[in-house]
Amino acid sequence: MPLLPAKEVDGWEDADVTAESTEENAGENAEDSTEETPKRRRRGRWLRLFALAVALLVLSGAGVGWWLYERLDGNIKTDTRTENELRKFAAERPVALVRDAQNILLIGSDNRGGKGNGKYGKDTGTQRSDTTILLHLQAGGKSATAISIPRDLMVDIPSCTQADGKRGKAKFAQFNWAFEFGGPACTIRTVEKLTGIRVDHHMIVDFSGFKKMVNAVGGVEVCLKDPIDDDEAHLRLPEGRQVLQGEQALGYVRARYSIGDGSDTERIGRQQEFLGALVKKLQSNGVLLNPTRLYPVLDAATSSLTTDPGLSSLKDLYDLVRGMRNIPREKIRFLTIPRQPYTYNRNRDELVQPDADRLFRQLRLDRPVPVAKTVTHASGDDPKSGKSTPYEGTTAAHDMCR
Repeated sequence: MPLLPAKEVDGWEDADVTAESTEENAGENAEDSTEETPKRRRRGRWLRLFALAVALLVLSGAGVGWWLYERLDGNIKTDTRTENELRKFAAERPVALVRDAQNILLIGSDNRGGKGNGKYGKDTGTQRSDTTILLHLQAGGKSATAISIPRDLMVDIPSCTQADGKRGKAKFAQFNWAFEFGGPACTIRTVEKLTGIRVDHHMIVDFSGFKKMVNAVGGVEVCLKDPIDDDEAHLRLPEGRQVLQGEQALGYVRARYSIGDGSDTERIGRQQEFLGALVKKLQSNGVLLNPTRLYPVLDAATSSLTTDPGLSSLKDLYDLVRGMRNIPREKIRFLTIPRQPYTYNRNRDELVQPDADRLFRQLRLDRPVPVAKTVTHASGDDPKSGKSTPYEGTTAAHDMCR
């Protein structure tokens, strides 16, 4: 057999080497491929598990969120009886003069029959409006004005349907009797008759509800010039700066005879200062932007309220609060209807005129109501300057500890 040229022999040798090398590389690649497939499968499995976990978290979070919403929404008690009663007197009720302005009647009930309320006195089966505030929200969310109505103010109470279904006679009596005689509907009609202001909504809060709200925000700071020792209000406090929790706060706003001159006038002033401090606490970032603190506040608020159908859902209340949260503190005002001792009974009150009617007119027309800590002249519209002179009161910007 003839010998192949060396070059060709070398070529064959190179070809053999290349072939062997290719086979080895293929084997190695095959081994590498065999090793990487389980890794990729494991990685893909972990990604799928992670995605599933995220999906479950989202769904469970949505489920929990929905459950919390339903719980808060279900806490609110709806008062349909009052709305039905007010419909009977629709023709005599005042008409709202300004669109988008709202008037909400806040009624603090001294009912002692509820859970935890019995220790504040004997439950006689009746209740009176221990504290009543007409809250006016200016159109556009510009300001909020809270007008306290003294419980001892002598007013005309209309003929109202009583708890037993019978119609009571109209009478001239102290204001807080309206709630006892005919419940919220009678109170609303009495306020509208007194002020000429249309009441759009109402809320009722009892003793326990007030305590829950204060506890939910972590207490409210007050400063006392003198110590308090009041058996009737179940309250003993030292003088100075201190944070009051629910039980103490309730005693503080209820105390009367052991503080100052023992008048309801001074008590209303303390209530207004306390509410201003509570508003500041609610507006602070520590509450509104902290879910762990916000939920207890919402739970306390909703479980403490009885409202008309127009405010009986969490969404309705949220819309109301949202309209108030950006109001500057100095434009959240607290004052009392201008009044003086009643001519025929110094233990009762009567309106100071024309100051009271001027105030009611400003609210009906949705005009701002200025306030000042001390007023030495008549309040209301100044006919010479055309400006409103201040009423005696305070704002949420006031700090009682300064």
